[in-house]
Amino acid sequence: MPLLLQATAAFGLEAVVGRELTALGLPPTETEDGRVRFEGEPVDLVRANLWLRAADRVQVVAEEFDCTDFDQFFEVVGAIDWTRWIPYDAAFPITARSVRSALGHVPTLQSMAKKAIAEALCEARGDAPGSPVPEVGPPVPIEVNVRKDHVSLLLDTTGPGLHKRGYRDLSGPAPMKETLAAGIVLLSVWDRERPLLDPCCGTGTLPIEAALIGRNMAPGLQREFVAEGWPLAPPDLWAEQRAAATEAALPPLDSPLQGGDLDRNAVSAARHHAERAGVGDDIHFQQRPIAEAGSKGSHGVLLANPPYGERLGDADTVHQDLAALFNRLEDWSAAVLTPHPAFATMVGRKANRRRKLYNGTLACTLHQYLGPKPPSLTGSPV
Repeated sequence: MPLLLQATAAFGLEAVVGRELTALGLPPTETEDGRVRFEGEPVDLVRANLWLRAADRVQVVAEEFDCTDFDQFFEVVGAIDWTRWIPYDAAFPITARSVRSALGHVPTLQSMAKKAIAEALCEARGDAPGSPVPEVGPPVPIEVNVRKDHVSLLLDTTGPGLHKRGYRDLSGPAPMKETLAAGIVLLSVWDRERPLLDPCCGTGTLPIEAALIGRNMAPGLQREFVAEGWPLAPPDLWAEQRAAATEAALPPLDSPLQGGDLDRNAVSAARHHAERAGVGDDIHFQQRPIAEAGSKGSHGVLLANPPYGERLGDADTVHQDLAALFNRLEDWSAAVLTPHPAFATMVGRKANRRRKLYNGTLACTLHQYLGPKPPSLTGSPV
């Protein structure tokens, strides 16, 4: 019987995650704000964790039901065969959330779910009622999600969010999540045959994620996942899929991508992160102001998440320089994420596409400008 799975995502990136799943041969069955559902086998939850670039995490939907009464909630949760998911000695931490529902008291949801699951496990194992559950083994995190009186019991297979790729161990003043950076690259028209320039790259997240995409390197290859300790997805399954992902990587890019920043320490951190990600030779980082940035390549893509400043007025010069740079790159396309209300006016032309995305809790707009298509993607000058 296939598993019902879901990939969670930041608002605005659901369609990107849906396209990623389709590319993995796992077409979405349902898409809502913040989540994309799909069906698959245990190997597919492994593949999704290793390969999804813009998703936050991968969950198993263990059970769903409508409920407005805590006694009914306890009975339904206790009737589930939890031995399918939870090994004998596994820990099963419970988190809960409730939105516009009769079951609105989150601590009660957590405590009742914990008690119901513990009693169900004791009964299945033949232990005396009330016997303690060991909880010394690998964790199986469970989320109780109640929305409009509809209960979803979700098993987190990821652990730390998928943005934790493993390559970024130095931080800048306002780091962008790797999942958001990958989403911006995937929303742009960039591919490995085209030049790419990020003139305000900070610690390098945007160009690094682009290089990983260009080389078809699985973003989860360098990290571990909580489901690696589950019988549902045994270690040999993870080893097999990691080997397949390693084999799928493409050769280095023909010409390096470009990243620049005014901050010397940020540029140093960007080089360090690129090396850790395995794409050090695929990106050329340079300390320079935006006003001095440029490229000899044609039909490239300008990607940027410019600094916003503590007040938008502090960021005016940065955005003006960025707009002027883009206008100098006459046949280029661009994707710029910013909350600055005047950026489109600075560019002096209407964006082909505008998409609302969140950088953390800050609402931003992704301004996308489409330049002319390259005469030929193969062999276009870089």
